[in-house]
Amino acid sequence: MKEYGIEDIRNICLVAHGGAGKTSLVEAMLFTSGMIKRLGSVEEGSTVSDYNPDEIERKISIALSFMHCTWEGKKINILDTPGYTDFIGEVVSGLRVADTALILLNAESGIEVGTETVWKLSNDRNLPRILFVNRLDRDRADFDNVVQQLTDRFGNAITPVQFAVNPGEDFDTIVDLVSMRLVTYNRDKSGTFKTADIPSEWQSKANELREKLVEKAAEADDELMEKYFENGDLTDDELREGIKKGLLQGTIYPVLAGSAVNNIGTRHLLDFVARFAPSPAEMPPEEGVRPDSDETVIRKPDVNEPTAALVFKTVSAMHVGDLSFFRVFSGSVKTGSELLNPNRGITERIGQVYQMNGKERHEVGYINAGDIGAVVKLRDTHTGDTLCDKRDPVVLKGIDFPEPAIRVAVEPRSKGDEEKISAGLSSLHEEDPTFTVHYDPELRQTIISGQGELHLEVVVKRLKDKFGVEVDLVEPKIPYRETLKKKAEAQGKYKKQTGGRGQYGDVWLRLEPLPRGQGFEFVDAIVGGVVPSKYIPAVEKGVREAMEEGVIAGYPVMDVKVTLYDGSYHSVDSSDMAFKIAASMGFKKAFKDAQPVILEPIYDVEVIVPEEYLGDVMGDLSARRGKILGIDSEGPFQVIKAKVPLAELYKYSTTLRSLTQGRGVHRRRFSHYEEVPKDIAEKLIAKAEEEKQKK
Repeated sequence: MKEYGIEDIRNICLVAHGGAGKTSLVEAMLFTSGMIKRLGSVEEGSTVSDYNPDEIERKISIALSFMHCTWEGKKINILDTPGYTDFIGEVVSGLRVADTALILLNAESGIEVGTETVWKLSNDRNLPRILFVNRLDRDRADFDNVVQQLTDRFGNAITPVQFAVNPGEDFDTIVDLVSMRLVTYNRDKSGTFKTADIPSEWQSKANELREKLVEKAAEADDELMEKYFENGDLTDDELREGIKKGLLQGTIYPVLAGSAVNNIGTRHLLDFVARFAPSPAEMPPEEGVRPDSDETVIRKPDVNEPTAALVFKTVSAMHVGDLSFFRVFSGSVKTGSELLNPNRGITERIGQVYQMNGKERHEVGYINAGDIGAVVKLRDTHTGDTLCDKRDPVVLKGIDFPEPAIRVAVEPRSKGDEEKISAGLSSLHEEDPTFTVHYDPELRQTIISGQGELHLEVVVKRLKDKFGVEVDLVEPKIPYRETLKKKAEAQGKYKKQTGGRGQYGDVWLRLEPLPRGQGFEFVDAIVGGVVPSKYIPAVEKGVREAMEEGVIAGYPVMDVKVTLYDGSYHSVDSSDMAFKIAASMGFKKAFKDAQPVILEPIYDVEVIVPEEYLGDVMGDLSARRGKILGIDSEGPFQVIKAKVPLAELYKYSTTLRSLTQGRGVHRRRFSHYEEVPKDIAEKLIAKAEEEKQKK
C-alpha cells in the first residue's frame, strides 16, 4: 500500500437527515476516484457502503461503514452514517473520529430535524463543516431556498462556493465561484464535465456571491484582510488560503451543489475536500488523561509520538470474528505489537490490521497516526476503549452515546433458547452500544432498549439471522412503587405454640413518609431492652422483605421511615425468625392504615417537531397524561418539553413518526416517581388481587 503522510489524509464523516442521499454520494465518490468500476445504487442493493442484508432489504443505511479513496494525492477516509434517528449512535461514533463533517441536504426539503441533530453533534465536537445540497435533479429542488434556510438558521458563516444554474429534472450545470467558471456535467453518470465562461444572465449573481466568498475568506486572516482592503480583492491563491483557514476556524461553512445519483458535482466535491478539508495534522491535538488520575495528557498527530488509538466501532464479521475499527491519533498500530487497553486494564496483541472499503478488507500491516483501520479478534476491547503504548499510557475520551428512547420486553418463542438469546443480545450490544439489554428481576422480564422501534426490529431480525433464535416483543411491565402519605403505628405479634419450643416475637412499629426519592430509613428506638439488641437486625430484615413484596398491589415500597419503638420477647421461644415474621406483619398492618398509594415512573420527554405538527403532538402528549412544561424554538423547529408517565410511552416513537410524517424525534430520561390517578390505582390493585386468587 502507498504510504500517506499525515498532511495528505482527510477524515470526513457524511451526516444528514434520512433520505438526503449519503450512500449514493459515497458511491459516486468511489466511482469517480476509480476505487470501483461500476456505479452501484441503493435501489439495486449494490452499493459499497450499504452491504448488510438489512440495509439492502430496507434500502436505508443502518450501520456506520468505512471506505476510502484517493484524489489529487490525498487519501480520503469516508465514514458513511445512517440518517434515521433510530441509528443515531452510529453518527456519534463516526463524528468522534472525523476531522470534517460533510452535511448533506435534500434540495427539495432543505433543513430537516435530522439536519439540526447532526449540526448539533458536529458543533459539540467543534468540527469543520462542508455542506452539500444534493438531489438537485428533483422537480421541487431549490438551491437558493436551501442556502437561505441555512443562513437563517446557522448564520452568515454559510458561504456558497458554487450555485446551481438549472435545478430540476434537467439539472447538470453549476457555477463554481472559486474558479469563476460555468461547469456543465455530462448526464451519463460518468462524472465528466466541460467548463465555459459564465453567461451574462448569471454573471451578476456570480459576482455578488463571489464577493461574499472573498470577504469571508479575507476575514479568516489579518494579513488577508489587509490585502483585501488594499486591493479590493484577493488573488486565487489568497482566496484558497482564506477558505481553508475559515473552514478550519468555523467562520466559513462552504456550500456545494450536486446530484449524487447522476454523479453531478462529485468531482468538484472531491477537489474541495482534497484542497480545503483539514488534515489530522491541522486539527487540535487529542487530549486524554492518565489511567486512574486526572492528569491531562496531550497526544500530537505524529507517528513518532507514543501510540494512542480509539476503537469507535465493533463489527461481527462472518468467518472472521469481531472486527474493531479504530482511529490512530498518535504513533502507529502494527500487526504483532502489544498495546495496553487502559479502560479494561489488559494488554492486547494486535493481529491482522486492515484497510477497509465497505465489507472488502485489505491487509496492510500497520496504520499510522491520523489514519483509520480495523483489527481482527481483540480479546476484550470494546467500542469507546483506548489502545495505547504500555510505557506511556493514556485514556482518550470515549463516545457519549444517547439515552435509549424505547424499551420493550422479549419472550423466547421456544423453550430452552434463553441462553442463546442472552448470548446473542450481548453480542449485538457489542456491535451497537445504543442497544442495551438487561434482565429485570423485579419485573421478571428481559428488557431491551434502543433508539426506536425500527432499531429494535433490526436487532431482533439480526438475532434470528445470526444466532438462529426467535423472540416476540411484548409490552414491558411498569416498575410501579408503593408508598404512604401519613404516619401510622401498629403491632406485629407472632406467637406459635406447638408443644415443645414455640415461636414468639412482638414489635411495635411507627411508619412515616419520607421525601420522594429518599428510599428507606430504619430507626432502632428501643429502650430498656424490651426487644433484645440481637433481634433488631431480624426486625429490619422482616421490614425490608415486606417492602420488597409490597402490600396493596405487590409493588416494592419506597420512601418510608420505620421506627421500632416497643415490643416484648420470650426468654425461651423468641428467635430471629419469630421477630422477622412479627416485623413483616406489623409493617403490613401499619402500612394499610397510613393512606397507601401507588407511584409510577415519570419521564422527562423532549420532542422536536416542525412547527406545523406542534398542535397534533401537544394534543397527543396531553392525551398520554403528559404535563407540558414549555416550548422553545430552535430555528424552524419547536422543542416541546414535557413530563409523561412511562406507562403512556410504549411505542411512542411510532406514533410520533406517523403524526409528523417521520420528521419528529424525541428523547426521554427518567425523572421521578409520582402518585398514579385513583382510577388507575384501583385497576392495578384489582389486577393484583385477581392474580393472587389464581395462585
